[in-house]
Amino acid sequence: MAEKLAVVVGGGPAPGINGVISAVTFEAIKHGLDVVGIYDGFKWLSKGDTSHTLKLGDGETTRIHLRGGSIIGTSRDNPTKSPEKMANVVKSLTGLGVRYLVTIGGDDTAYTATRVEEEAKGKIAVCHVPKTIDNDLPLPHGVPTFGFETARSLGTQLVENLMEDARTAGRWYLVIAMGRSAGHLALGMGMGAGATLTLIPEELGENISLNKVLAILEGAIIKRLSYGRNHGVAVIAEGVAIRFNPEELTILQDVPRDDHGNIRLAEIPLGDMLKARVQENLAALGIKMTVIAKDIGYELRCHPPISYDREYTRYLGFSAVKFLVSGGTGAMIMLKDGKNVPIKFADLLDPQTGKTRIRRVDPKSDDYLMARRYMIRLEKADMEGEALAALAKTANMSPGDFKKRYAVAVE
Repeated sequence: MAEKLAVVVGGGPAPGINGVISAVTFEAIKHGLDVVGIYDGFKWLSKGDTSHTLKLGDGETTRIHLRGGSIIGTSRDNPTKSPEKMANVVKSLTGLGVRYLVTIGGDDTAYTATRVEEEAKGKIAVCHVPKTIDNDLPLPHGVPTFGFETARSLGTQLVENLMEDARTAGRWYLVIAMGRSAGHLALGMGMGAGATLTLIPEELGENISLNKVLAILEGAIIKRLSYGRNHGVAVIAEGVAIRFNPEELTILQDVPRDDHGNIRLAEIPLGDMLKARVQENLAALGIKMTVIAKDIGYELRCHPPISYDREYTRYLGFSAVKFLVSGGTGAMIMLKDGKNVPIKFADLLDPQTGKTRIRRVDPKSDDYLMARRYMIRLEKADMEGEALAALAKTANMSPGDFKKRYAVAVE
């Protein structure tokens, strides 16, 4: 009887999942393995239910690398919350005869993979494939998680369309982009489209002032008006919302959380909240401006992968199987300089939290500083001399009052 390899997808969808499933299946069969897809992440396994599976072969996986989504679904169920659930997962996998496990997912799924490998005590060899449009798994600089490039490409196109609409209709858009813990996607979309400005949590710190964010957005609008331009687009990473000072944003205290304890950011109307406050503050200055909030997130997750992610995911799937059948276990696979490089699970974990480390944008890096220079927003030089006078005039304020109100935007 052939040994069996199982595939599990966890977390949110990302372009390229099917490419990994297809490559894993193709390569595993070449090694004489039977392949089984586990439906809906760890949802059923954690209940001890082994009936939700799909035998994978050529018929099930041919050409699926061209499609978005996941043919075996996904979920955010978190078996690590309960010793009983973890025991069910291992018992279910071993009951199915699984010797090898490929997990596909982001930081939460990566952590679950580490626990499965630990609990299996050598019975199951585990390899994780990094997937997230947030690009926040701890890979080396310049090595993306799969799905990110496709999401950035489509996100850029959508922002470009909004920029043209903003110019044509004379309005501003506040675009909220996915990115719970890191601003990679928002920054990539903003830079790719040439948006007026992009705001990411990394530049604002751990305890973000709502007034500072409002000052940055209003300041950019006023600065553009001083140039005779009544339109623009600001791209804002959704992760900004969870770093707001709770005393300023009491809504955070009652927002529901997912199975991994993460705030459900879709429940926070960040765009609408910022839009209302910006319009109200500008109106008080005598500035009438149409501001529209737009979330760009779910549209990106199941988009058909671009050629980069089609090729990339096939390499990742191939490399994951190669790693496992050669005796490897307990690692996340990555590709660097044309070679597959396993990162041991122990090296993925943050020693302080015990969870998977997060790769964030470095606001002191040259690539971020370059991106920052292309944005139109208030700078320290705008708080002095003729620049200050011009901005204050546009805002119908005295230079002293303008500086007192908006200096926080450049601190």
